[in-house]
Amino acid sequence: MAPEISVCTVDGYDIAYHVEGEGQAVVLVHGITTYSFIWRNIAPLLSKKYKVISIDLLGCGDSDKSLDTDYSLPHHATIIHELLDTLDIERIHLVGHDVGGGIAQIFAVNSPERVYDLTLINTVGHDFWPVQPIIAMRTPIIRQLAMATLDIGAFRLIVRRGIHYKDRLDDELMQLFWKPMSTKEGRRAFLHFADCLNNGHLVEIENQLCNLAVKSLIIRGEADVYLSAAISEKLHRDIPRSSLIRIATGGHFIQEDEPEMIATEMLKFFQST
Repeated sequence: MAPEISVCTVDGYDIAYHVEGEGQAVVLVHGITTYSFIWRNIAPLLSKKYKVISIDLLGCGDSDKSLDTDYSLPHHATIIHELLDTLDIERIHLVGHDVGGGIAQIFAVNSPERVYDLTLINTVGHDFWPVQPIIAMRTPIIRQLAMATLDIGAFRLIVRRGIHYKDRLDDELMQLFWKPMSTKEGRRAFLHFADCLNNGHLVEIENQLCNLAVKSLIIRGEADVYLSAAISEKLHRDIPRSSLIRIATGGHFIQEDEPEMIATEMLKFFQST
């Protein structure tokens, strides 16, 4: 059974999240094409020893989809900071996937005292992103086509490329991916999120990453066709106390390919910190 949705008002916006387990807090931050569902096979494994909080970022999942605010990575990091203050959580094991990894990097360099450790999974980084499909969404004519013509069949092709074990993309999983895109409100929020992405926000923290004292784990799915291996390799070189794990059978949505393997590595990492 999936954990119940909780909602907290942060900076005037409703932020949805799921909580399961007890102990030190683990915060899971998803990327642009997903929401908290992407952690559904990992959170229960972590929750045996930790309090696991899976967040729906602003504009995603069941969170507020207002378009009158900034969906940039720094603003998402600020919202997470304020959410933790509201929930009276002082320190966390911070985990980010895709652009959620970029948000986690910004959070860690700005508030290292709030972070036990940092885990980055198939993350964006430096200036090696956004990827072409996201860049294309900023072109007005393509934005209009996306709003008008994107259907679940076309979206399935995008998702399928991101999964190593293709047979895992059944109708149930596809419906989870498709849920936010099935409404005009969800599509508008997705396009606004894409519009707000700026790799300059990660380039400007490169020096801080090089001085980051927080112990970090970088997990790279070698079958990720969307984000370059160069990102994980450079982050590993730059972050002093980092380790890099490569998983051959992990696509971009590695949480669907190897959830048990990822959870095992994360638990070992958390316990070593």
